[in-house]
Amino acid sequence: MRKIVVGLSGGVDSAVTAYLLKEQGYEVIGVTLCMHENAEKEVADAAEVAERIGIRHRVVELKEKFKENIIRYFTESYKQGETPNPCMVCNPLMKWTALLSVAEEEGAEGVATGHYAGVVRLANGRYAIRCAVSSAKDQAYVLYGLSQEQLAKTMMPLAVYEKEEIREIAAKIGLSVADKADSMEICFLPEGEVYTDYLVQKEGVVPEQGNFVDEAGHVLGTHQGIIFYTVGQRKGLGIAFGEPRYVKELRPETNEVVLSGNDALQSAVVYAREYKGMALEELTDGMRLLAKIRYSHRGAMCTVHLEDAGLRLEFDEPQRAATPGQAVVFYREETVEDGTQVLVVAGGAVICR
Repeated sequence: MRKIVVGLSGGVDSAVTAYLLKEQGYEVIGVTLCMHENAEKEVADAAEVAERIGIRHRVVELKEKFKENIIRYFTESYKQGETPNPCMVCNPLMKWTALLSVAEEEGAEGVATGHYAGVVRLANGRYAIRCAVSSAKDQAYVLYGLSQEQLAKTMMPLAVYEKEEIREIAAKIGLSVADKADSMEICFLPEGEVYTDYLVQKEGVVPEQGNFVDEAGHVLGTHQGIIFYTVGQRKGLGIAFGEPRYVKELRPETNEVVLSGNDALQSAVVYAREYKGMALEELTDGMRLLAKIRYSHRGAMCTVHLEDAGLRLEFDEPQRAATPGQAVVFYREETVEDGTQVLVVAGGAVICR
């Protein structure tokens, strides 16, 4: 019997993934990664799911590695005036590395997860993430960092499902997590806790007051510390103006927060660093690609230019609030093995100042 390791998070998506693969004849091993202090509930729910489905369940302890690799990155990014996306770093560095290690131990052919995305092999021989049928749930964006070696051993069965269908399957087979709410927050933050409280209380970050300034450098008031702000933010500035003001830029070197009107947040040019290829191992100067500058971004066409420091992206239309620390992820239409055209991740990079 073919054997597969399923990342069992304690949520409905991974639970149904495990069930579907078992129904297809796989010997399924559910693996829960215990990566932070709030993981006890996840472990308990995953164990209950495994028992209900009738699969073996393992728990892998990763708290120290997670703190060293992900929480440190998260903390340092905010201190440097960036807005990090920990999932994008965690997926290739922590989750897939750990799951594939268990798969090797168990003699499994690979791993599977409950992401709303799919894995395809392209005509050029490279693996890529395809977008899910459900555009509302599509998670291809957060998976751009996965390597070819990781993708070659990965299955994602939920690409063709809508969320409502997954909940219906879970309810039909009697899973207690059928109506469990989707996780919308950063996984290691306690429920209801904001990230700034975590940085100050758990990571010992000491916010330093500095100046709000306008684009010309004129002082407008005092801010409470750059960790409290992100590009595009309007609410929570703690200071009133006669007209709407937004965070345009964070300057950690001078501890300044630059405020502007909404129009100044529009950028036709965005810079990025640390390109990771997927469908395209490398980019060529002048290449045209669809790019998303945040998870919820609809995507826009741009022309890619290669520079010594990284990439310069010229968008056909200005885009709002490109945020340092977030990722720009590139997409393109590709022909997959069955001959159909699908939108796949070409690669991605980190937006920089």
